[in-house]
Amino acid sequence: MKIPRDKYLQELQSVMHNGMIKIITGVRRCGKSYLLFELFKQSLLDNGVNEDHVIQVDLENRRSKDLRNPDTLLDYIDGHIVDNDMYYILLDEIQLVPEFEDVLNSYLKIKNADVYVTGSNSRMLSSDVKTEFRGRGYEIRVHPLSFSEFLKTGQYASELNALQDYMIYGGMPQIVSFSDKKKKENYLKSLFQGTYIRDIKERYNIRNDDDLNELIDIIASNIGCLTNPTNLENTFKSVKGHSISDTTIQSYLGMLQDAFMVEKAIRYDIKGKHYINTPSKYYFEDVGLRNARLNYRQIDGGHLMENIIYNELRIRGYSVDVGQVEVRTTNAEGKKIRKLLEVDFICNSGNKRMYIQSALDMPTPEKIDQETNSLRHINDGFPKIVIVGGLTPSYVNTDGISIMNVIDFLKDTEMGLL
Repeated sequence: MKIPRDKYLQELQSVMHNGMIKIITGVRRCGKSYLLFELFKQSLLDNGVNEDHVIQVDLENRRSKDLRNPDTLLDYIDGHIVDNDMYYILLDEIQLVPEFEDVLNSYLKIKNADVYVTGSNSRMLSSDVKTEFRGRGYEIRVHPLSFSEFLKTGQYASELNALQDYMIYGGMPQIVSFSDKKKKENYLKSLFQGTYIRDIKERYNIRNDDDLNELIDIIASNIGCLTNPTNLENTFKSVKGHSISDTTIQSYLGMLQDAFMVEKAIRYDIKGKHYINTPSKYYFEDVGLRNARLNYRQIDGGHLMENIIYNELRIRGYSVDVGQVEVRTTNAEGKKIRKLLEVDFICNSGNKRMYIQSALDMPTPEKIDQETNSLRHINDGFPKIVIVGGLTPSYVNTDGISIMNVIDFLKDTEMGLL
């Protein structure tokens, strides 16, 4: 099945010939190779580029093992550049090549070479590598299918049915090729253990992965919950019956983020206008992978919806923080008390911002008051939105807060800062 990834294809097309190395990143199996070798290559051919001027190497393929040697790869590419016309160099899983920065930088000054690479390890985006690229690396972050992309597969009778499946099995592109639920479950379980965990163990030379696996289970069970390494250390002691240092936990969390499996959302004090480094929240790049990890035992609609909303915001290019707003009130005894109210997401794009609260349902006036309370105490002019489950009609309430059902939100890919 051909799945259009128009957002990413258009971004790639917009940066052609810009003198920079285009670096396509994202979790393994999210569609980077398909984007580069199928969609982008076809767009080149459709626009008149001769196929012999497209140099592509799948470095993950065993047949390309010799090309993982940096000098051999350089010789191979150079051997295919035989005239002064533009050549498009497409390299998949470039992190498998030692000193890949040197290889890529070798083409920065060659005017008829336009370089595109994919990679699944965020090491290639760290500050030292960006220095190696001399500011001439352009990152395009690819995610699993968004809900709007998922809908375009045309497999569902209704949008609500599609959302229910999306919340359970997520948006890894291969999922849409399976009609049987058991095959979907087996694929995701195999992908998690056979690809992601194995990659991390090999990359960081981890021999005993018991603690890493336990940590993943704890994070998966607590998506959308504030936590920090010290809290996680205490959980190991109380629940798992043994100790693991917060330093080790921090290291493991970094590995999961490097593999693009989870993302960390840092807490921000809205009134104080400063970041609070701990505690933070962790969200899975794909909820289907999270559910498979827990063997589909914890299908909590509220937490899954929150994770999906976070992912959608990141797909749309927002930086996303977890918010808190301080409120001072008086209790029944007339004593002044200080409360910290949580805002699920603070979304920033340039000089614009919006605040989002996720609520699976709001069946009563008391629940509506609870879910909008923190937003009502933010005294600025930026948009404030509560996203709710189901098919509740979207509207704006008397406080100026937008109430939007989750399907409308996920479908409205052009939604700007209202």
